[in-house]
Amino acid sequence: MESRLILLGLLSAGPGHGYDLKRSWDHWFAASKPLAYGQVYATLARLVRDGLITQIETEPGAGPERKRYEVTDAGRQSVEQWLLTPVAPAGDVQADIFAKTVIALMLDDDAGRLLDLQRAEHMARMRELTRLKQDGDLRTVLLADHALFHIEADLRWMETTAARLGELRAEVRS
Repeated sequence: MESRLILLGLLSAGPGHGYDLKRSWDHWFAASKPLAYGQVYATLARLVRDGLITQIETEPGAGPERKRYEVTDAGRQSVEQWLLTPVAPAGDVQADIFAKTVIALMLDDDAGRLLDLQRAEHMARMRELTRLKQDGDLRTVLLADHALFHIEADLRWMETTAARLGELRAEVRS
């Protein structure tokens, strides 16, 4: 998740300040990727610097003053381009597991054990996500389903890799 563009997208819905953006983020995306207030304000500063948003007013409050921002034309174009750009399928989890498997084979370690440990970790996460779905609202259920489908694909990949460990071992040792 690219927090910069998501915050810009949230702000595209209408002017707001950092506190508004943080609340919206927490409502919609915190389950996938927590975001600290400091990250929100640092990102807002970069968006201003890059000409994607502009400060329109400062609101007095009980605490620090709140700066209200709105998206510029360049910011709207950036959001539009982002929305129309497909997300590349993530392959990094398998790449990490593959790297560990190859290294284990190079070190004559038990790569099958490594895959079993990883499989157990994935299964534990599946159980956790399934529990979340039971009492979750639609947003939680959809995010959990997305994660579950990815975990299922990872598990299939691990099963296929485990079945081919002999071939991979021979290739690593050659």
